Amino acid sequence: MEPPQDTSENPNDVLSDDDSSPENTNPDDQEIPSTTLDPPISDTQDESSDPVPDEQPQNTNSNPAEPGPPARKRRRRKRFFTELIANPSFSKNRRPRISGLAREMDTEALIAISVGFPVDSLTEEEIEANVVSRIGGQEQANYIVVRNHILARWRSNVSVWLTLEHALESIRAEHKNLVNAAYNFLLEHGYINFGLAPAVKEAKLKSFDGVERANVVIVRAGLSGLVAARQLVSMGFKVVILEGRTRPGGRVKTRKMKGDGVVAAADLGGSVLTGINGNPLGVLARQMGLPLHKVRDICPLYLPDGKAVDADVDSRIEVSFNKLLDRVCKLRHSMIEEVKSVDVPLGTALEAFRSVYKVAEDSQESMLLNWHLANLEYANASLMANLSMAYWDQDDPYEMGGDHCFIPGGNERFVRALAEDLPIFYGRTVQSIRYGIDGVRVYAGGQEFCGDMALCTVPLGVLKKGSIEFVPELPQRKKDAIQRLGFGLLNKVAMLFPYNFWGGEIDTFGHLTEDPSMRGEFFLFYSYSSVSGGPLLVALVAGDAAIKFELMSPVESVKRVLNILRGIFHPKGIVVPDPVQAVCTRWGKDRFTYGSYSHVAVGSSGDDYDILAESVGDGRVFFAGEATNKQYPATMHGAFLSGMREAANMLRVARRRSLILSDKVNNDLEKCDTLNKLFENPDLTFGSFSALFDPHSNDVGSHAFIRVKFHGDKLNSSHLCLYGLITKKQAIQLSEMNGDGNRMNSLHRDFGVKLVGGKGLSNVAELLISRIKAAKPT
Repeated sequence: MEPPQDTSENPNDVLSDDDSSPENTNPDDQEIPSTTLDPPISDTQDESSDPVPDEQPQNTNSNPAEPGPPARKRRRRKRFFTELIANPSFSKNRRPRISGLAREMDTEALIAISVGFPVDSLTEEEIEANVVSRIGGQEQANYIVVRNHILARWRSNVSVWLTLEHALESIRAEHKNLVNAAYNFLLEHGYINFGLAPAVKEAKLKSFDGVERANVVIVRAGLSGLVAARQLVSMGFKVVILEGRTRPGGRVKTRKMKGDGVVAAADLGGSVLTGINGNPLGVLARQMGLPLHKVRDICPLYLPDGKAVDADVDSRIEVSFNKLLDRVCKLRHSMIEEVKSVDVPLGTALEAFRSVYKVAEDSQESMLLNWHLANLEYANASLMANLSMAYWDQDDPYEMGGDHCFIPGGNERFVRALAEDLPIFYGRTVQSIRYGIDGVRVYAGGQEFCGDMALCTVPLGVLKKGSIEFVPELPQRKKDAIQRLGFGLLNKVAMLFPYNFWGGEIDTFGHLTEDPSMRGEFFLFYSYSSVSGGPLLVALVAGDAAIKFELMSPVESVKRVLNILRGIFHPKGIVVPDPVQAVCTRWGKDRFTYGSYSHVAVGSSGDDYDILAESVGDGRVFFAGEATNKQYPATMHGAFLSGMREAANMLRVARRRSLILSDKVNNDLEKCDTLNKLFENPDLTFGSFSALFDPHSNDVGSHAFIRVKFHGDKLNSSHLCLYGLITKKQAIQLSEMNGDGNRMNSLHRDFGVKLVGGKGLSNVAELLISRIKAAKPT
């Protein structure tokens, strides 16, 4: 780029000529013996913490499925309101008009947008960090270009540690201050130089600025806790993690399944990377060399009798379902505008419109509509009756773009790499967090852990249950938000078969049911054969069925799944074998979660996520986890990003305290210096005692300010000075006594005076010092 004549007019000219732009559980978490018929069936989530084998997926398909029903593309996500695409504010934030910029800056801006930065404004965090001297104007425009360039440069090669010097190489020297501001912000907030690449991990083992900071106690070793811990260590904090389970990961749990010569890795908790563009877990996958498997959109549906759903009926009901949601969306817009704070269940509103417009009135149409409702309950881990009509999809504008993907070998591969070398104490269930001006004390497993700050990352279900005592109690505002937000349930049945009988052409297929109250029971199947290492099929249980599922024996649950599968495949002449192993989750009964993930319940809103994220105790206790992330709740990357966010917040508070402490030390030193100067010429000296009299009075009953100087080999300095306030008469009496010992006894016994340090002086003593200082010649 040619240097401009006037740099204040063109943000494109921030970059220099040599710029190189990038290319485009079981309730007690204890092992429970499997209920053995044939095959082994279990409802435990934590029987095995063995590492999952890294071998490439192997598909054995001795009896491939015949062609199924006409396939339809169904994206497993929450967004159904079609007018979101046309929403002006959404378009402004997500579809910037950048045609006038150079191609490389076009790419860099899109990368910045993909990780959550607005197009032409600063984030709240950037404003708080004072990255520019004034909001708006050319300096801000230049800063955004610089920030985007640094971000894109690291994203082009996430295996290296991008230094400040490297960032400066491709940006004009006159913008050095902007480079410093952007680089430090991106580094401290976890946008660059994070993850598991060897070069990054090595650099993060020590403080990036050489400063040693506070001690932090982190409660729980889920994704948010692990990410925060690694980031805090790189910032100079000392951390300790307390985990009640015997493994890290929390709601990310990969179970090793095996039998009869087959093996697979089953994700029993968080499983799908929901959008890969800008996703930090995608960065980790690149650094670890893990291939991503796109979840194919093709999802055939089957009726209860195993027959394929009629393609025309399927298409018509899907269109009708989306129109129902459109109508609800328009209704809520008018309701919110006309009547503030009015909310009703999303399910109630949908049913009203369904009835009015006579949608899905015959049997097959009704089952199809209920399947879509079950899918929505799966996306939100909630019953339709509990979802807020007004705000249930408030996070849609922030949704990560790109494909939904599986990680070969399971997401626990991320967890184990993140947990490596961190000080994690397992089997430490936290009962109490006490906080105050002197720091925090966390009680777990009969032990006390002390620190300057604590980070609480327990799931919302645990906070709702009140399993942890906070002293003092959490602010009412936070307790109300905890109660308002929803925390629902999703369960799974993972089945390892001797071979893949369902075929390798699809990743999902669905099943319809005649009972509306059980529409979420095994309504969707995920095939993990391409990524798990073996023929693994996972059946999902959502909505009301997920609650009833936990009351059913795992043996009965697996029988019901097999009946569905045989109803689908036996008419095609395909034999469905018994699984060699099966596992049923029980996330609702797990005392470390009490559910699966959060949602916006009736009467709640996205603001409650922000309230949950607020620290308490003037920056003593912080909160992270998916339920504290308004933009990305109910996702693994939401938990990841919340850990990064709180690490940055803790750094900000630590720096603020350091400045306050520095000012206090300076003030104390200044006061000590003042007192030493005043006592250079005392009015009376005897032994180790010195006295200064009130310059405005000759009365023997007037105040006298005394100093006692102590000497000793054990003192850190050469002497220690203590002070007291007595009368002039008492000072004269002390001077007439023999020996400092007698004087000290008389001071305490006869005069009732207690000596204090310079910081403990009373207001009367401070006033006397001021008068003495004013009377002294300058």
